[in-house]
Amino acid sequence: MTMPPDHPAIPDRKVGVLLINLGTPEDSTPKAVRTYLAEFLSDRRVVEIPPLVWQPILRGFVLTTRPKKSAHAYRQVWTEEGSPLAAITKAQAEGLKDAFGPGVVVDWAMRYGRPAIGDRMQALKDAGCERILLAPLYPQYCAATTATANDQAFRSLMAMRWQPAVRTLPPYHDDPRYIAALKETVEAQLADLDFTPDALIASFHGMPERTLRLGDPYHCHCQKTGRLLSEALGREVRVTFQSRFGRAKWLEPYTDAALGRLPGEGVKKVAILAPGFSADCLETLEELAIRGEEQFLAAGGEAFAYLPCLNATTTGIAMLRAVIGTELEGWVSRP
Repeated sequence: MTMPPDHPAIPDRKVGVLLINLGTPEDSTPKAVRTYLAEFLSDRRVVEIPPLVWQPILRGFVLTTRPKKSAHAYRQVWTEEGSPLAAITKAQAEGLKDAFGPGVVVDWAMRYGRPAIGDRMQALKDAGCERILLAPLYPQYCAATTATANDQAFRSLMAMRWQPAVRTLPPYHDDPRYIAALKETVEAQLADLDFTPDALIASFHGMPERTLRLGDPYHCHCQKTGRLLSEALGREVRVTFQSRFGRAKWLEPYTDAALGRLPGEGVKKVAILAPGFSADCLETLEELAIRGEEQFLAAGGEAFAYLPCLNATTTGIAMLRAVIGTELEGWVSRP
């Protein structure tokens, strides 16, 4: 059929893949961190306190005290490419660029900050993507991470006259390909150490304990990842939870408490990894690799090693290609 001469150009039909991660400030200044935290901590999925109660606390206390401290932490891990989380997520998208054939466009976005999910959803649609796979890069499902990323993408659909078909990447906490990738990288990193760890710790981001009682599967997913990794490695993996905030009780055991306690129990050499993070970020590079080591050694520890995330390594990209490829089946043929 011949198109009329005044018909607008129609791009070739494509499939989009949007990698989504948590977010990051634009730079490491207190002002930029304040802007980021205001968006992040105003999300009802993240802080489940009624806004009438929470917003005065957020505006009157948290945003007047926390940005300066957080900015100092960000400066310790900031790179020439900017935020490690943004740089690595971008590298992951670039590593998957040609993974699924010429008809698939891979892009990336941040739930908080830029590039914004809505902007990249529209860019994929403008590029001819009539089908889009949303891929929040969280192996373990959590309402405060996976769900809020999908929420934001769905909000952007509400503004579109012509919506694409959408799928979402399910959690892959127990996917054999993910466990195998963790096993491969952990074994390689342990082999490069100049000491043999007495204990191997898998530190996951914490969540308030009440989220478990409300039905969030996150705690169970983390425990299962730890158990499967332990079985794959043939050695104990201790699961802990980091980054707690406020006075409420969070998922236990706490990573910082464990690091302070272990030397007194005769555990003098520790290696720690963060399998809940798909890319290294403030919580891994500053909280674990810097502050975690300082705390462990100050408590009497003798040797400490942080094992980096899968990131955009060959193993990490291969794992993402396999997991995402499964969810694209029926939309694209495997290359």
